[in-house]
Amino acid sequence: MGERLSVVGFDADDTLWQNESFFRLTEDRFAELLSDFAEDNDLRARLLEFEKANIGHYGFGIKGFMLSMIETAVAVTDGRVDGKVIAEILAMGQEMLRHPIHLLPHVEETLARVADRHPLVLITKGDLLHQEQKLAASGLGELFAAVEIVSEKHPGIYDRAFSVHGDGAERAMMVGNSMKSDIRPALDAGAHAVYVPHGLTWALEHAETPEGHPRYHELPDLGGLPELIERLE
Repeated sequence: MGERLSVVGFDADDTLWQNESFFRLTEDRFAELLSDFAEDNDLRARLLEFEKANIGHYGFGIKGFMLSMIETAVAVTDGRVDGKVIAEILAMGQEMLRHPIHLLPHVEETLARVADRHPLVLITKGDLLHQEQKLAASGLGELFAAVEIVSEKHPGIYDRAFSVHGDGAERAMMVGNSMKSDIRPALDAGAHAVYVPHGLTWALEHAETPEGHPRYHELPDLGGLPELIERLE
């Protein structure tokens, strides 16, 4: 038996509800829209380059994605992109912002079970307003004792969050689908980290799996989380 966890953290996008699938569908539409100006693979590579370069300017989320699509369209057309194309890109982004929330399997029952014994904190990155809107639409807000919406996830973020909302990272757990943002920095802070893979993961969220780390755990879905916590405690 280990020491009881004082707090359990959860990522939001693609851990609690679908997110990346909407980006992929929009990217497919974007590639079709610009098909006269660039090959599919080349266009997607250019878009990824702009997304990576723009994170520092726009942060994570749909609005930055929209601006990166516009910049890509300007670049691949040598500045000759039609205003109707820009309007369509904006419309696609606005459609993404209005998309309803689709919870992933076992989310509601798992959060309710874990929340009965441990305070939960949502730790997510992205656009503040949109993340707040998604949490409200999800119907999960009352299960969380605290919400942290951050611009980036690194060990210091987890160290601070788990100290403020619990007894520090060593008695905390982070659950998420991103090896780069949810797992490795939480482990580096000293917490347990539970990787719940999602079928689609943004290329910029990939990182090496910490095989053999004593606090690294992996589950096929959230359904097995309460039992994992019981075993650890």
